[in-house]
Amino acid sequence: MTIDELAKGVQEGKRRHLAKAITLVESNREADQQTAQELISKVRSSKETIRVGISGVPGVGKSTFIEALGNLLIEEGLKVAVLAVDPSSPATGGSILGDKTRMETLSSKDEAFIRPSPTSGTLGGVAKRTRESMMLCEAAGYDVILVETVGVGQSEFEVASMVDCFLVLMLPGAGDSLQGIKRGIMEIIDILVINKADGDQEKMAKNAVTEYQNAFHLLTPKYDGIGVEFLTVSSIKKKRIDEAWEKIQGFISALKEKGIFEAQRKEQELNWFKRLVEDEVLRRLWGSETNKEKAAELVEQIKKGEITPVKAAYDFLSSEISR
Repeated sequence: MTIDELAKGVQEGKRRHLAKAITLVESNREADQQTAQELISKVRSSKETIRVGISGVPGVGKSTFIEALGNLLIEEGLKVAVLAVDPSSPATGGSILGDKTRMETLSSKDEAFIRPSPTSGTLGGVAKRTRESMMLCEAAGYDVILVETVGVGQSEFEVASMVDCFLVLMLPGAGDSLQGIKRGIMEIIDILVINKADGDQEKMAKNAVTEYQNAFHLLTPKYDGIGVEFLTVSSIKKKRIDEAWEKIQGFISALKEKGIFEAQRKEQELNWFKRLVEDEVLRRLWGSETNKEKAAELVEQIKKGEITPVKAAYDFLSSEISR
């Protein structure tokens, strides 16, 4: 399949072509990366989309929530793409890639595209090429892009820097959960959802919302005049999922009214550019045979106590910069 054929298939919304295109951009082979950039330059989309990052502690029910939300969006006539970032083993590089089995109903629908992507050790819990994958999904005609991330940690800033709305799922029982949220994460949350608010846990969930509201009241708002939204849902019983979508739409509307939406998208493009440059610099730095040999020599000197790590790093970079 030629690049032109692949690009045409993606823009016609063909799932097989989209899957092949994402596989191409995820490849670490240099030749594939050059081809991928050529492909991306051919499939720019002018369609307005909504990008939502969804995170939460393990076991909070992210996949169940995403499936319930995705099905609701399809009922409203929208096409949904889910980029489910899958944890990779740092030892073997292997990953679970089980999101399709956890979203059986959603994955069977033509209006949905679910793509599990291994993180391969990438900082931020976000697959290295998530931005490119998101762009390809938009070019394929998907209206809403949901990016599911692994866990909640400081590195979740990575996903917040590429979406319009950052939504975090938490469990009822705010006391313990509140301790687990770092202040940095609290400052980038746009919508906080207490999941599993059903049965005996419904009252706990409502109490959790009150505790979170009190905690967030002490923080400086992320956007002037736009506060964090809170609500409780039961993903498994599909309760108040429609309210969650209304909150997302309301938040996006507020960003547009204040002129933040477009400015933020432009800022994301600049951040993407910087990240790509940084990644390429590191790839070339460590990919050079000369540098590998120099680094190996310095490592041996560090092990023997002949040089400090600081001096070794300075010598390594000085020799590289001087060339």
